[in-house]
Amino acid sequence: MSAEIIDGKKIANEIKERLKEEIDILKKKGKPPSLSAIQVGENPGSKVYVKAQRKSCESMGIEYNLHQFSENITQKELSDFIQKLNQDPRVTGIILQMPLPGHINAREMQRLIDPTKDAEGVSPTNMGMVVYGKPLLGPCTAMAIMELVKSTKIDLYGKEAVMVGHSDIVGKPTALLLLDKFVTTSVCHIATGERGSLPDYVKKAEILIVAVGKANLIKGEWIKEGAVVIDVGINRIEGKIVGDVEFDVAKERASYITPVPGGVGPVTTAMLLRNTVEAAKLQIGS
Repeated sequence: MSAEIIDGKKIANEIKERLKEEIDILKKKGKPPSLSAIQVGENPGSKVYVKAQRKSCESMGIEYNLHQFSENITQKELSDFIQKLNQDPRVTGIILQMPLPGHINAREMQRLIDPTKDAEGVSPTNMGMVVYGKPLLGPCTAMAIMELVKSTKIDLYGKEAVMVGHSDIVGKPTALLLLDKFVTTSVCHIATGERGSLPDYVKKAEILIVAVGKANLIKGEWIKEGAVVIDVGINRIEGKIVGDVEFDVAKERASYITPVPGGVGPVTTAMLLRNTVEAAKLQIGS
């Protein structure tokens, strides 16, 4: 029996519908949500994300401002600009597009963003709230993953999860959010693969989340019967977008699975919008 496909677009639209009323209320209170994006250099992938962000914000009535800088900008110049946005009451949300040029310390720049304006949920303060299990503005992709898992309505208590990938903004916060739901969680990374034990971990996962960026890394035959599979990977192969999981085989073994595209991506964008709205509410103590 084939898995039920988790419709990320539908979930994202439901989140956006709930946000529209909150946006109207904020506008009436004189605090319309706005998102300021900072882009350094000409990274093609970043340009795609910026375009999608603008389209999503404008469709929701959220003001979107893009601030573009040359890749030669100094760390002090970028730091000063972030501080300027922090102090501007018209700016309710800030997102720093990645990647940044090598001479700029990305973590230091993220640290400078006012935690109440951190639309991406990546500042140390907001990451710390994930540890407490009470994220105010959580990392967008990690929060999207939890929304997708929640949509299956499965009882998480005592389940066994495997998170493949341990990045700061996806793997680590997702593992912490799962732990807070009393899910027994293992985190796999490149060293797991080098030891050859990755298939063993995957085979026992009742909830499998993969965020590596390597096409078809996870073989469909590894998937445990009835598992929930959340594929975060986006890879271009011969003009086609595919995930990190061998989808066609995996969907015959899983109970639920996200497609690529159309799974995690739309919900991540919805989480960015939600964070932007929540940030505006935080700033007026609402």
